[in-house]
Amino acid sequence: MSIKKDKQILELEAVSKSFNEQKVLDNLNLSINEGERMCLLGPSGCGKTTALRLIAGLEIPDKGKIFINDFLVSHDRVIFKETAERGIGLVFQDLSLFPHLNIFQNVSYALNELTKEKIKERTSYLLDCVGMLPFGKKYPHMISGGEQQRVAIARALAPSPKIMLMDEPFTSLDNRLRDEIRDLTLSLLSEEDTSVIMVTHDPEEAMKISDSIALMRDGSIVQRGAPYNVYNKPVDSKAAKFLSNYNKINGKVNNSQTETPFGLFMTPGLQDGLIAEIIIRPQHLKIDFDRNGKGPSPTSEHGIAARGKVVRSRFLGKESLVELKMEFDQSILKASVPGVFLPPYGINLWLSVRRDRCFVFVKD
Repeated sequence: MSIKKDKQILELEAVSKSFNEQKVLDNLNLSINEGERMCLLGPSGCGKTTALRLIAGLEIPDKGKIFINDFLVSHDRVIFKETAERGIGLVFQDLSLFPHLNIFQNVSYALNELTKEKIKERTSYLLDCVGMLPFGKKYPHMISGGEQQRVAIARALAPSPKIMLMDEPFTSLDNRLRDEIRDLTLSLLSEEDTSVIMVTHDPEEAMKISDSIALMRDGSIVQRGAPYNVYNKPVDSKAAKFLSNYNKINGKVNNSQTETPFGLFMTPGLQDGLIAEIIIRPQHLKIDFDRNGKGPSPTSEHGIAARGKVVRSRFLGKESLVELKMEFDQSILKASVPGVFLPPYGINLWLSVRRDRCFVFVKD
């Protein structure tokens, strides 16, 4: 994890942007500090890529101010610093390597103000860091997609930018290669003391790499914080559902409590008569074996249990996912179990719930 400093390096103040009269960003406020790694996280169309392009100077804001290193680079529809003057690096999904330049020339392209000796030194160093030094004389079409990604990262780092902007740069890579190149990239960015803003739609990726997550929806940031806090204290039902797999059960609020097949849930602050939506992550459902189908629902440290019939079980590598059709309403609930657990189709199992791991919201 990178070391955050006190100095603010970037600030967006009440920034708005529309395309064809459709608002994409709505009064967006955002800031990051030196050395911070932040992810703009959200579904497609939420405005995160547009925010990145405004910071880069590739788009002009309709309203609002953008400061980089305390310098006002744009205000409303006026640009004071162009992209090349902002001290930023860019790595987008479209790598845009120059096809007519070899790998060495691609990386050294932005270093023309240095001496030939310094250009060679800096370019060779970065190519060596990303494992591409032996490929310096090859052209982009002669290397693989993963190798092109390494070159794009080296090229973006070449002029020593203070801020690196990355738009889902690893999406096109397979999982193993993605992890390898992402870890390499973050290590290099930390060594260079570069602040990072990365766009992603993948909550797991955001939590792996960031110091802070800005969760976006409909052109605004709905929640900002450390990955642990965003994941464990989602601001609303939509945030909880977006951040992970989930189950949900509904119940009517009565006297600050909601009755469910898993017993009473405390729902303070919700008015009587409202429908509470309780979000339960699969890993927080506990499975017990059926006790011969006799007697009342068993109880455990997790509270009252409810019975369901296994409809599918799958091994996913680190865990198993078991899907059950519940007796109380015929809904399907999913429970994850570490390791291998593959109960046969049709067997009855009991599920219970940890109250402290559930999220309760008013149903939309």
